[in-house]
Amino acid sequence: MWYEYSKEFIYNIVELDGKLADATHFFIYDTIKIWFLLITIIFIVSFLRTWVNTEYVRAHLQGKSSLYGHVGASLFGIITPFCSCSAIPLFLGFIQARIPVGVTFSYLISAPMNNEIAIAMLFGLFGFKVTAIYIGFGLLVAILGGYFIGKMGMEKEILMDIKPIDTDLEASLTKLSIKERSKEAWDYTYDIFKKIYLYVLVGVGVGAWIHGYIPTDFIARYTGEGNPFAVIIAVLMGIPMYSNAAGVMPLVEVLTSKGMLLGTALSFMMAVTALSLPEALILKKIISLKLIGIFFTIVGSGIIAIGYLFNLIL
Repeated sequence: MWYEYSKEFIYNIVELDGKLADATHFFIYDTIKIWFLLITIIFIVSFLRTWVNTEYVRAHLQGKSSLYGHVGASLFGIITPFCSCSAIPLFLGFIQARIPVGVTFSYLISAPMNNEIAIAMLFGLFGFKVTAIYIGFGLLVAILGGYFIGKMGMEKEILMDIKPIDTDLEASLTKLSIKERSKEAWDYTYDIFKKIYLYVLVGVGVGAWIHGYIPTDFIARYTGEGNPFAVIIAVLMGIPMYSNAAGVMPLVEVLTSKGMLLGTALSFMMAVTALSLPEALILKKIISLKLIGIFFTIVGSGIIAIGYLFNLIL
């Protein structure tokens, strides 16, 4: 609904056209969408935290193998239809709930790459075999990426203020009224939102410009079938861009029709959806540049490996 309203405003009321209209529509639509998700999800997570003792959640995860948390977070990503930036609010909620860092990254990788929209569109365009391989490889990247980040002990690279758990405070929160819980959650949500809303503006602005002004032929020219480095180039081209699965899937179809191998096209799609410059700009307020670099390197390397495997298999 908001997509159609914003489109009507840009194309019919303001009467912009061409690349400027595409970029402006992308900017307005995604900024409001991400702001809305940011406020809504952080509020819901914060509100629920007044009912749930987060120490129990952490104890449950610590009582299982590390693989259990990574697999669970990666599978959860399939049912949340978020792009790389839209997944950040829930990622932030997991961090604030003191879920292990590696597990939160498994979710952040999986949500944009493996969501049900991508799966449904892939199935419609390329059939069951391609979709099944894509899901399997996507989950593998999310599980292993989060696992390796977790093993590196990156907790100190979280820049947001994560307060130590106060069991007395958590016990007192369970006695609050609904109104008091709502106020507690809203105060916390507002505090987080005012710290990162400008980063959302900058990140989406960069993504909107790239979305509107980078032509498809430019990508296809350097990532055709005859280039042995096509997968690496496709991933490096995809990382600065920003789109969700629904937005990039038609581009994948066009690229394959222009001579790009399917594995190369899907690795490009993974890079666009799971890694993006706008995502890095927003994350910069939450985690250190060092951790952002490690995150991008691990996931980017995994996507490149999968691209070559995909081309080999298909």
